[in-house]
Amino acid sequence: MPRPECLSQGERARLFPVLATTSKEGRTTSIFLACFSQIEEFRRDLLISVGEKLGKRSTIETFTEVVFKSQRDDVNNRPDGLIVVRNGAKQWTALVESKIGKNSLYDDQIEKYRALAKENGIDCVVTISNQFATTPLTHPLDNLRKSRSKIPVYHWSWMYILTTADLLVTNKSVSDGDQNLLLNEFRRFLTHESAGVQGFDRMPAEWGELNKHISAGGTVSAKSPEATAVLEAWHQETKDLSLILSRQTETPVIQKLSRKHAGDSSERQKDEMGVLREKRQLVATFEIANAAAPLQIVADILRRTIDVGMFLRAPEDRKSSKARVNWLIRQVRSEKTDDLFVRLNWPGRSEDTQFSFSQLRDDPAICEADKGGLQVVGFHLYFAKRLGARFTQQVNFITDLEAIVPEFYREIGQNLSIWRQSPPRIKEDRQSADEVDVDALAEDAEQALDT
Repeated sequence: MPRPECLSQGERARLFPVLATTSKEGRTTSIFLACFSQIEEFRRDLLISVGEKLGKRSTIETFTEVVFKSQRDDVNNRPDGLIVVRNGAKQWTALVESKIGKNSLYDDQIEKYRALAKENGIDCVVTISNQFATTPLTHPLDNLRKSRSKIPVYHWSWMYILTTADLLVTNKSVSDGDQNLLLNEFRRFLTHESAGVQGFDRMPAEWGELNKHISAGGTVSAKSPEATAVLEAWHQETKDLSLILSRQTETPVIQKLSRKHAGDSSERQKDEMGVLREKRQLVATFEIANAAAPLQIVADILRRTIDVGMFLRAPEDRKSSKARVNWLIRQVRSEKTDDLFVRLNWPGRSEDTQFSFSQLRDDPAICEADKGGLQVVGFHLYFAKRLGARFTQQVNFITDLEAIVPEFYREIGQNLSIWRQSPPRIKEDRQSADEVDVDALAEDAEQALDT
């Protein structure tokens, strides 16, 4: 396979790279790019995530440790890889920069690669590290998101790559047997500690400072560096958490964003900073395929609690609120209900009411007190886990969050069903076609006049 003409140096990505034992980064990148080029469904899913679609005749070439002919005086500053996708006469190319372990990406280095890409007609830069991005289109480095460069920078975390491989293998989505075997071996490789793949495991040092400040009654300014650092860490953690749920459920779990936030990360940052300042809360919502409702998560700094829940519309075919509450109670099969609460929504301006699940289970009629015959219209069913001092600790907060969210979905969420309106039924007096023909309808009209 010849090198692209723009390169003065670059080796084909090898599945078994011959590298020094200290070159963990180069080894992991080479193995990934080799698998990427060989496994059809794997590369398809990753490329779709950055907006690139493959055709039936598409070809993929991947190279490592590339040096461009234009790099006359800067050959040591070289990207880790190059991806070349050919769709007929069309070509899409991407520089790859990867980090493993605790090594982080840096703005200056990526900007240099952007300039290199522009100089050589490369379409984009793809970064890979243990840092997390909500979507591959939203880079974890704030300065890169704000850059005016026209060369886009996409990001895959190693955990995102591992999760993509895991879902393909567990769902038996790779049609070729040899490719499936290869992808499973790649999955096995990434899970070994030597590969350097890590999840998000701690909040920044600013987390404790922000908690202490809020607990003392302090306000949070819009440009607070502590709040900004915490919010960026929260975005990384919620992405990691969505990947954990994806692997647990063997289906993609996506963080739900408004169209405005999905298209503009600065607007998302601004709005979520407003929630943090006004309510002292960090929030996230996950979409789980075929689940009864989105999974809503609130980390409340004032209360030091993690709330995880789902909202269900009340069944409209039950006339009384008690009957509607009983419909909800029957869906909860778990015995772990000590921290389970229900917030009831009422029509009009009537205030919400709230009960522990055990209260409603023991006496469903209590929901109707002081509601004057109103019918409950919706239920927010949620865990409220009070963490106390653990909430303020960098590691324990993440540990508890990653235990509580899956626990709610496993014990409660996955067993919930939405209410659906029953389909219309054929009426007793209109069983046959001649009972609804023109003459029959005319007779019904006459009878209606007589009554």
